[in-house]
Amino acid sequence: MTSRQGDLFGPDPQSDLFDEDAPTPVYRADPDEVRAELLQILAEARAARTLPWEPSKVAFYRTVFPQMANWLPDDEANQLRFDFATELARLDAA
Repeated sequence: MTSRQGDLFGPDPQSDLFDEDAPTPVYRADPDEVRAELLQILAEARAARTLPWEPSKVAFYRTVFPQMANWLPDDEANQLRFDFATELARLDAA
């Protein structure tokens, strides 16, 4: 009877499945899609009299909105972050 357990000290027969020399794929977000999503979130906030989202979604947006803005040019990203923070402060006070 042969053992199905591999040799712990021998070569790994599956090591050739992974090409260690292959370049790591790099993700690049589409700035137009990012901009559209951020503007949609900002529009929801501007149209609301009170926070329009559940607390978990507010927490998510507080974290993700500024990070998503990183895919945009610096001036635009900074303005969107400022506008979003301003709207959240207004809604928090309501």
